[in-house]
Amino acid sequence: MMKTEREHRDEIVRVGKALYDRGFVVAMDGNISVRLDAERILVTPTCMCKGMMTGDDLVIVNQHGHKLHGRRNVSSELGMHLLIYSMRADVHSVVHAHPPTATGFAAAGVALDQALVSEVVLTLGKVPLAKYGTPGTAELTDSLRPLIHEHSSILMANHGVVSYGESLEHAFMRMETVEHFAKISLVARTLGTPQELPADDVRKLEAIRERMKLMSPSNGRPPRMEAVGTVGDNESDRVPVNE
Repeated sequence: MMKTEREHRDEIVRVGKALYDRGFVVAMDGNISVRLDAERILVTPTCMCKGMMTGDDLVIVNQHGHKLHGRRNVSSELGMHLLIYSMRADVHSVVHAHPPTATGFAAAGVALDQALVSEVVLTLGKVPLAKYGTPGTAELTDSLRPLIHEHSSILMANHGVVSYGESLEHAFMRMETVEHFAKISLVARTLGTPQELPADDVRKLEAIRERMKLMSPSNGRPPRMEAVGTVGDNESDRVPVNE
């Protein structure tokens, strides 16, 4: 069932608090948006702690960024959200935050693009690094533009992370996965040389990820994985089946 505007407002508030509680944002960091329909986008306000918002603090803008409704001013980084929505019709939510470990990689100029963990390859693939652009300017959107089509999470040099997806739940979970993978990558680097998955295994995982995309339900629920006898008995032959 389609969510009401009030339900979207409540969900953004919950995710804002979750980002704050996990330390992915502090003070007035970060921003969240949801595409309400073809013309309207619900977005967090500027100059407000994302862990202390109410639903009435959120702002509605049109696809060009003009405010339609709300008593607060819209996030100064709205342009990043508008660019992603304009380039990806399948995206219905965008989350920008500064998770410490992943942002540390971004500040060091290091992409999270090594195939170290199978689950990350399945859910995110690679997390590339966009070159630095001043927040709230065309420099930032220009740096993101070449990467948006092929990825669902992007590190922004000396800035943070943006994740997006078919629902706010997916965008948030991708942000969590980026930070989790950054922590794993940091440990692997501390212990020695990270051991990447062999190319053949990466290709198998990428094939599964593509099948998951094709069979992903339109209501935003992630597909569950289940063996299908006519495909094969190997784990790499499993395909997603919707409940």
